[in-house]
Amino acid sequence: MDTLEDLNRKLSGAKDIKSVVRAMKAMAASNITQYEQAVTSLGDYYHTVILGIKAYLMAEKIQKVVAQPTNRQDRDQAVCIIVFGSDLGLVGQFNDQIFGYVQNALQDIDGRKEIWVIGERIQSLLADVGLNITKSYTVPGSIDAVTPLIQQLLIDIEESRTDGNIKQFFVFHNQPKTSSGYETVEQRLLPLDEKWMQDLISITWPTNKLPEIIGNPADTLTALINAYLFVSVFKACTESLAAENASRLGAMQRAEKSIGDMLESLGKKFQSLRQSMIDEELFDVVSGFEALKKEH
Repeated sequence: MDTLEDLNRKLSGAKDIKSVVRAMKAMAASNITQYEQAVTSLGDYYHTVILGIKAYLMAEKIQKVVAQPTNRQDRDQAVCIIVFGSDLGLVGQFNDQIFGYVQNALQDIDGRKEIWVIGERIQSLLADVGLNITKSYTVPGSIDAVTPLIQQLLIDIEESRTDGNIKQFFVFHNQPKTSSGYETVEQRLLPLDEKWMQDLISITWPTNKLPEIIGNPADTLTALINAYLFVSVFKACTESLAAENASRLGAMQRAEKSIGDMLESLGKKFQSLRQSMIDEELFDVVSGFEALKKEH
């Protein structure tokens, strides 16, 4: 049975934990704002880049794409799977959800898989099932740290493509839902194949003014493709960070409620035990007084 000291110690510990939870909840709420703003801005920038590539196709009068046949060697080449997770815990099912999604998705992707992971937690989950993790990166701690990570990722991607080791790149990450919560999505980053080109060709130009290219068309296209790759990976990273902090906020809210219930329960036990001890002391005093009274 708990004593008053035991209950008092538990109450003190629960209050300390509640303070930590509140601090983490406030931090998560603050981080969500900056990442959501970044995602919104990137949406506009992404749309602008896509229209730029569309303008190139219109200026060069590219109206259709002839599909290139694939051979057995192409299907057997290495495939890079880039997975965004988290370094820190207390994020609910954030890492477990994307882990399960990646496991299922890999069954439908041909070729030898190489896994690049962003986040220690998701790396541990993927390594435990024997997947080939060849590169790992630290999750950015702020919006300012996202750009260096994306630049390093693009450098590694270009080196792998130049060496001929990897031809296909897929990106997996969690993204916030419109209402609440988050969902896991995937994107084929490279190669920019016939389907990608055909989707661009099918986009309707927003005005009746035909675009023109100033300067060398090849240089313009290269700059636009580089911008497309950068914003695609940057968008995946910031969406993952927004979803991570949303998941952490939800976990902290649930933890705060549980700790509040625990404090209420411990408080009632403490008051009940304290009242019982006071009653016993009063009973002893009354009994002693009655005994003395009888003696006199």
